[in-house]
Amino acid sequence: MKVNLHLFSKNLLLYKRMLRRFLSKLEKNPPQDLDRIAEIVNDSVWKEIDCLTCANCCKTMSPTFTVKDVKRISAYLDMKPINFRDKYLHKERKSDDWINKQQPCQFLNLTTNKCLIYKVRPADCSGFPHLTKKKMVDYIHVHKQNIPFCPATYKMVEKMMVIFKK
Repeated sequence: MKVNLHLFSKNLLLYKRMLRRFLSKLEKNPPQDLDRIAEIVNDSVWKEIDCLTCANCCKTMSPTFTVKDVKRISAYLDMKPINFRDKYLHKERKSDDWINKQQPCQFLNLTTNKCLIYKVRPADCSGFPHLTKKKMVDYIHVHKQNIPFCPATYKMVEKMMVIFKK
């Protein structure tokens, strides 16, 4: 299903705080079947969200590039790792992480919303939005951060609220 970023932004203004509060409550008192329900909700979310109609993550966020990512991507681009870092990345002061110099991501084709280095993309990108990674409770803080950027995360939390309010 096509993502409407305008509608997503409007809904964020109305519901972001409520969704984050819900996640905080879930984090403090997680139900026993949280991981099982997260799997079910995950399947449901991806029937409604098509990332290629959105790419908001690539337009507004930057992945963290690990040393392995830099080596793999620079080899794919036939560059030396140092040249790749100099051209595309900068070191974030707070975290000391390597992140994109620019937004949207330099590897995003803005016409198709496809990644130009998809086969070798950073690990951070391949796992995003981390909806069912590890134990749900261990990633609630990540979901709180991702709500404003990812319609799939927003939709997941919205669906979980309906399930757990029953």
